[in-house]
Amino acid sequence: MKNNRAIFVFLSLVVLFTTCLASLSPPLVAQSTYGSIAGAITDPAGGAVTEAQVTLTNLGTAEKRTQPTGGDGFYSFVNLFPGRYKIEVEKTGFKRFTRPEVVVEVNQSVRIDATLQVGDVTQTVEVTGETPLLQSESSSLGQVVEQRKTNELPLNGRNIFNLTAIAPSVVPQGNSYGTPVGKNPFDFANFQVGGSFANQSAEYLDGQPLNIGYINLPLILPTQDSIGEFKVQYNNLGPDWGKFSGGVINLSTKSGSNEWHGSAYEFLRNKVLNANQFFANKAGIPRSPFTQNQYGATLGGAPIKEKLFVFFSWESFRLRQGTVFTTTVPTLAERGSGLSGN
Repeated sequence: MKNNRAIFVFLSLVVLFTTCLASLSPPLVAQSTYGSIAGAITDPAGGAVTEAQVTLTNLGTAEKRTQPTGGDGFYSFVNLFPGRYKIEVEKTGFKRFTRPEVVVEVNQSVRIDATLQVGDVTQTVEVTGETPLLQSESSSLGQVVEQRKTNELPLNGRNIFNLTAIAPSVVPQGNSYGTPVGKNPFDFANFQVGGSFANQSAEYLDGQPLNIGYINLPLILPTQDSIGEFKVQYNNLGPDWGKFSGGVINLSTKSGSNEWHGSAYEFLRNKVLNANQFFANKAGIPRSPFTQNQYGATLGGAPIKEKLFVFFSWESFRLRQGTVFTTTVPTLAERGSGLSGN
């Protein structure tokens, strides 16, 4: 009995250790939504400034990262969530350099160089300006659809993939407005990108592939309010975006911040608000039964401020409508013969 108990305890510890080890291991994802900020720190003469302390602060979560510049005066912060960041550079004998806001978009590499001015470190030189549009680290062409457009543009059926049509080189197939949620589950991403065939693009959600083998359909359709922003890449894709002949749709979900935010919504369509079809109205046919409800809620924040961040999104879709179909019914003779037993 004691031996069995010892074996059980040993196996339990092995399982617990393996689970903890797996949870601590960072995922290796070739395609991701992460961005990066890098640059060179120089003095007024253009020489590299070594051992300068560069601090990067996420303005949404207050998370800080610090690293010294190398012998070439270069620094680099990788694996950054899309969002707004603040950069500070300090070095004894130079004034503090501050860039109050740098926007990092989906899968974007931002270069921010800084020239330190001679002076006391208690003095601050603040530089403001837009994030450089030229992406010298990548030759791929694409467009980022930011959060305001993602959440506020009207969508019939709230299919987030329909918003790809606002990017250049994207042509939706079928309906001009794309496919609504719940209307046709086999047409969620039916569009052409960069002159390719329809349904030949790759869709990623936070770096994870969404496509399945069956005619390359996205397996998951995220809710519109859960997406922070996404990027449509349509030409000159790098080798890390292989496997598909079309473009790449890279979706990034929202994350919680130090402030709590939430929403609740419902979108209603019914036959009272909808107009009748032209030919049905002309023939005196009344509007067919139709009621569509699409409702949901979101909530994001920090249960432990500056330590733990959460975001929740839920949506439900209900559609009730009349359907016209053709069937075969027994004739009078067939029904009569059936009653007679012949």
